[in-house]
This record gives sequence, structure tokens and C-alpha cells, in this order.
Amino acid sequence: MMRTLVIGDIHGGFKALLQLLKRAKVTTEDRLIFLGDYVDGWSESATLIDFLIQLDKKQTCVFIKGNHDVWWGEWLEYQKTDNKIWYQNGGRETITSYRGASYDLAAHYTFYKKLKNYHIDDQNRLFIHAGFSSMHGPQKEVYESNYSWDRTLWEMALTMDTNIEKTASVYPQRLKLFSEIYIGHTPTIKYNRDTPMRGVNVWNIDTGAAFTGKLTALDIETKEYWQSDALPSLYPMESGRN
Repeated sequence: MMRTLVIGDIHGGFKALLQLLKRAKVTTEDRLIFLGDYVDGWSESATLIDFLIQLDKKQTCVFIKGNHDVWWGEWLEYQKTDNKIWYQNGGRETITSYRGASYDLAAHYTFYKKLKNYHIDDQNRLFIHAGFSSMHGPQKEVYESNYSWDRTLWEMALTMDTNIEKTASVYPQRLKLFSEIYIGHTPTIKYNRDTPMRGVNVWNIDTGAAFTGKLTALDIETKEYWQSDALPSLYPMESGRN
């Protein structure tokens, strides 16, 4: 039976992804939805992108764009290294990952250009890196950067009073629009958790792989999840984004 697995922020942790796919016993029958932030952090961003390009040829994959991917895409297009914010937040490691090996930068840029701002499936489930601010949904979002940067959706869902009925006038409109919403972007280790978190109908799958946490894949039907080892143990000579 085909499963749909949603996968959190990887941040160059190629070893973690391989470990995760093995532990989840992923086959070519499974559909994989990646929530973005493929690069910046651990040392294998370029190798990871190569792998994802090939994986997409073998099975159904959906690739969402994260904020770090936007920075990476700008570098691929213009080869500029003067973005100090990006450089200090994993960009240096991403640039270094491209040195010493022959990567098809054109293919990597094509992969970047195909990344989606969000995905809505046939069960009205939304998959997005960060969030959206429009009460009419991501289709009506005024500021495109919110897809990869917004945190208000998650903060609202996390602090929502669950005693409020969905039919109440004060119930947030954004939470009514979709049956479920899956996001990354805000590491759950911020809340001292290295497992997926849920706020009302919003699921956060970023379990801190860029830092001291693990990489996670979650089955959207059963809510069973699998995890890699903590990333620092897979890259003991590196600091990631710590």
C-alpha cells in the first residue's frame, strides 16, 4: 500500500536522510513530501541535492521551498557570496560542499526553480515550509516570503485554546481552511522536543536536524513516525548550525 510520508528540514544532513529512508523502509511505492530547507548546516548539501534529483526520477516526490533554499538558489544563479546573513547561517557550509567535486550546477538550479511554495493534496491537506498570513489561504498571500518565513501560523496553532469550537466566530480563519497543515521551519527543539509536535490541526515536522535534533518522516495517515540519529552523532567533526 502506498504511503505518504512528510519529511522535515534536512539542512545538508545527507547521512541522516539515508538513515531515515532505511528506518522507514521507504519503497518506490511511497510518496514523499519534503518540507524544504535542504541546504545550509551540515557538510553534504550538494550531495544531498544530487540525491534528491535522482530520487525524484524513481518515485513520486513533492519538494517545498524553504527560506534557506531561497538563499541557496540566489547563490546558484548569481554566484554571489556577499549575503552575510546566509553565509553565517549555513551558507558557508553549502558553498564549501560544492568544492572539490563536479556537480551539475544547471541541474541543481533547475531543481531549485521547480520547488513549490506549497502543496495541497486531494484531502485538503496543506504542506508548506513555514506558513501564510492571509485569512483566505496561501493562494491569496500578498507577501510570497511568508511561505518560507512566517511563524505566526504555528505560534497561533500552538497556543490555541482547544476548548473553542471550530464553529465559533473567534476561531482563527486560517485554521479552518485545511483539514491538516504540515510545516517545518521552527525547530521543535526550541520547545525541548525532538519529536513532531501538533497544535490543533498543524503538525510541525522540523525536529531540529540543523542543530542537535533528528531528521523525521511522518506517515500522514497513521501519524507513525521515524527518525534518524541526532545529527551531531552522524557528523561528529562538524558543528552544523549550532
